[in-house]
Amino acid sequence: MIEKAVKDFLTLWVTIEPVGTVVLFASLSVRFSALQRRKVALKAVVYSTVILLASIVVGQVLLAAMQVQLISLQVAGGLILFLFALQMIFGFPQDPSTAPEEGHDISVYPLAVPSIAGAEAIMAVVLLTDNHVYPISTQVITAGVVVLIMAITYGLMLLAEPIVRLIGRNGAAILERVTGMVLAALAIELIMEAIGVARWISPAS
Repeated sequence: MIEKAVKDFLTLWVTIEPVGTVVLFASLSVRFSALQRRKVALKAVVYSTVILLASIVVGQVLLAAMQVQLISLQVAGGLILFLFALQMIFGFPQDPSTAPEEGHDISVYPLAVPSIAGAEAIMAVVLLTDNHVYPISTQVITAGVVVLIMAITYGLMLLAEPIVRLIGRNGAAILERVTGMVLAALAIELIMEAIGVARWISPAS
């Protein structure tokens, strides 16, 4: 059980990437107050935790019923992430006092999805809790690992506030564009990986 928990922790840590989420959160929340940053961080972690736990419970069954492959989910997530990255790179500068765009909650997108609970994280939790391989007791341990990583992610996101104070507005603008470049590269990587897997399995289909 301990070996399985450690393996799940390492796998989910790599796919969820809490450190990358902190960098993205710091660049997006630079114009927010401390209270707004805490609220956004909490909501993002709660939303993503619900998504990942729901994926453990019904993800495998739901995708099979809808005849949706995880590869398709990865391509869609990569395309959406790429469009958002372009917006970060070429976006127009905003006044620091400007409130967040009405109807756009960054705690949902892009923080909860696809940054924290992205296609790769959803795929990981579904595979690590395969109903045909692991009993319910083992799946509960994996769910506990998910909650632990989410708690660590929330703690790291709270540390974004001193980071914002340190880098200032100009640093945040640079960080936002650099993050956009990294996100664009990640999006392309997700799409290329999915296309490569699809080509590899197509001869057998």
